Amino acid sequence: MDKSQINLLVESIHQQLLPQLQISSVNPHDPVRIDYLPSPWRLQGRGNYAAVVYHPDYPEFAVKVYAPSRPGFEEEVEVYRRLGFHPAFSECFDAFEGVLVLKRLHGVTLYDCICKGIPIPKQVIRDIDAALAYARTRNLHPHDVHGRNVMMYEGRGLVVDISDFLHEETCSKWKNLKRAYYWFYLPLLYPLRLRIPYFVLDFVRKSYRFAGSLKTALHNWAKLARILPFKQK
Repeated sequence: MDKSQINLLVESIHQQLLPQLQISSVNPHDPVRIDYLPSPWRLQGRGNYAAVVYHPDYPEFAVKVYAPSRPGFEEEVEVYRRLGFHPAFSECFDAFEGVLVLKRLHGVTLYDCICKGIPIPKQVIRDIDAALAYARTRNLHPHDVHGRNVMMYEGRGLVVDISDFLHEETCSKWKNLKRAYYWFYLPLLYPLRLRIPYFVLDFVRKSYRFAGSLKTALHNWAKLARILPFKQK
């Protein structure tokens, strides 16, 4: 990447974007809210802790801005340091004050593909699997990999969000997504080009999150029950 372009972009971030951007995170389980984004900056996407924007004069770069008081900035910088270069991941060119200057990835999330009836070939799933395997060789732990965090571009798979790759606890989201892809999507949705409305997918997403929280709570309760003996009358 052209270092002079990066320097000009960073200057614009300091002088224009950060002084005027109004970003907040009301609920850590919902996307951040953008109340004001100065022109000509444009929104590319929103996560639960941060938003990704870009400047039309620098179309090859994306700028990720963390909402105030939300964690994860330092961890994400470290993840990008370990990843180095891989075609399925972005790259970090600069980082400061809760802001990351990244290589911009183009494509459509798998979540949007399902909603819009865009076919998802097997190669996309294979690419993402290979990318996650590469991340493990870099002493990282793929975590929170779901339909909104992976994309398809020209028939190839990309991993968009790697901010939780330092978390060592087991995460089954990608495994579950792959199971749904091979068992449900390929035999039913793929050949018929069916579209699933956003509100249906959003209901499934929230139900999945609730089921996961309930499973964790029951597991913790069972552990506590084994540790603490019940009183005998």
